[in-house]
Amino acid sequence: MSQEADNSAQEELSKIDTSVPQSARIWNYWLGGKDNYEVDRVAGDAFRAIFPGIETGARAARYFLARAVRHLAAEEGIRQFLDIGTGLPNVDNTHEIAQRVAPDCRIVYVDNDPLVLAHARALLTSTPEGVTNYVDADLRDPDAIVREAKRTLDFDQPIGLMLMGILGHIEDFDEARSIVRRLVDALPSGSYLVQYDSTNTSEAYVDAIRQYNEGGSLPYILRSPEQIARFFDGLELLEPGVASCSRWRPDAEAWGLPEQVHQYGGVALKR
Repeated sequence: MSQEADNSAQEELSKIDTSVPQSARIWNYWLGGKDNYEVDRVAGDAFRAIFPGIETGARAARYFLARAVRHLAAEEGIRQFLDIGTGLPNVDNTHEIAQRVAPDCRIVYVDNDPLVLAHARALLTSTPEGVTNYVDADLRDPDAIVREAKRTLDFDQPIGLMLMGILGHIEDFDEARSIVRRLVDALPSGSYLVQYDSTNTSEAYVDAIRQYNEGGSLPYILRSPEQIARFFDGLELLEPGVASCSRWRPDAEAWGLPEQVHQYGGVALKR
């Protein structure tokens, strides 16, 4: 890591507010990571006390990302990915999965959290044949995201757009749908949308989210699976459609259907 990059990372770390929990850090904690603070662990434990299944759901969502990216790179020939709402680097990030299939894949990560930004610059590396870049931008400004992503990605060629667990942070459903539509409209034919979010399919989960939202954190809105399906309007959903993340093309089908989780998502083609 260069001195300039190290100074930049330290500058970003200095902006971090450790007085309130933050969703990316809490998910990092649930996934067994170390990039979190005491306030995040306390919030994560309080959430888990109400909804003990959250860690299972977090892992299922992470494996869904891995399977979806692997499918797009290996089966659909996608060589470009735009991952918005990256979260903290973990095992098997989008670029690692994609470049394992095709080393020349190009990936742009987008987030606006200082801790994510600091770690992204240090950890999100690339194969020599491919490219990995990071954009500091807000989901609510899709035009800026596309503009910056065009510095790395060719928008005349298919792109895999990743919106993983972040649309719940857009409280207004119509606004969330508008953001997705504007992002998808910028993509060429042959592109794919990969999206999941947590759902209101468990009373305990609803209670845990209500308590989390009262803690001063960025609110997260649980939606129904039917609402999540609306994010794919105008696109061609791949089988099995919008499903519990654990049941979207599971790897271990011979062992039976995996336990259903309360994160639902899908993968869809733009014709």
